Amino acid sequence: MKTVLVYDRVNKWGGAERVLLALHEIFPDADLATAVYSPDKAKWARVFPNVKTTFLQRIPFAKDKHEFLGLLTPIAFESLDLAKYELVISVTSEAAKGIITRPGQTHVCYCLTPTRYLWSGYEHYFSKGSLLRSVASPAVSYLRRWDRIAGERPDTLVAISTAVAARIRKYYGRDAEVIFPPVEIERFSADAKVKRENFFLMVGRLVSYKRFDLAISAFNRLGLPLVIVGKGSEEGKLKRLARNNIKFVGELTEASLADYYRKCLGLIFPQEEDFGIVAVEAQAAGAPVIAFKAGGALDTVIAGKTGIFFDRQNEKDLIDAVERFRRTSFNKQDIIKNAERFSKESFKRKFRELTE
Repeated sequence: MKTVLVYDRVNKWGGAERVLLALHEIFPDADLATAVYSPDKAKWARVFPNVKTTFLQRIPFAKDKHEFLGLLTPIAFESLDLAKYELVISVTSEAAKGIITRPGQTHVCYCLTPTRYLWSGYEHYFSKGSLLRSVASPAVSYLRRWDRIAGERPDTLVAISTAVAARIRKYYGRDAEVIFPPVEIERFSADAKVKRENFFLMVGRLVSYKRFDLAISAFNRLGLPLVIVGKGSEEGKLKRLARNNIKFVGELTEASLADYYRKCLGLIFPQEEDFGIVAVEAQAAGAPVIAFKAGGALDTVIAGKTGIFFDRQNEKDLIDAVERFRRTSFNKQDIIKNAERFSKESFKRKFRELTE
């Protein structure tokens, strides 16, 4: 079956890109289609036999400054000619689901989330009363109308988590099957020779929605050791906020990160994620998770068995959760077994069954 994978833009590396590579293992001869492609920033895409782009590729800054082309992106995907393919699989958190297919073609959309800045994340991107919100209002209205139409185009919608399936139902009025994204859990597997040490861990890009500020505030009060892994735009601000019990180690190799997972007392996960791969990676290493009770954590963490939840994103609730965590005993094997539900092999098996 001639197959093409369609992705919003190929110019970075992250969780969605891991999904594309897992799909490439299922469909090794599939082409890749996208709005813009940056070969230097997306070397992982070289495994695809052919990368097809839209007219946006010819705009000089489009590969790096795509946020200025929001109104053109729907047109770009509608202009893609995919007529020669029998199976079209879009992987998207934005416009790739809006491709136009013909009778006889099957379009499966693996939805990372309905377009965040238009729906669930609108208040975060456009704060109430801001000038940006006023200026962007006509564009947002147009894009919302188009996005609803685009959400009707796939023959089958698949969500990465229960939370994303609920958003699809809310914003697009459709039901979606849930297939969890692939996590290469074997890379973070527990090591009996490694002993737990006296620190908590937080991992991710240092950006506002990840709520590093909340974790730092809570651990400033608790006085407990916290190690922060990652880089990002809020690094300077967060370092100024942190006291001496909080250590920033920057970006790490995968092997070094796995070592931190194995040694930490637990992972702090105070943000709401669509899925949240780091929570699974930590559990694969046998580390329990203290998580905000929302988003993908509701699928990946089992309360009282593989972690502890807190209900509100505030300092008091997080501190209470840490104190409950310290009074709770966890079975390491239960934690590891839970992580196995999210393996790459499980993803590949379920997606193969879906498309067959």
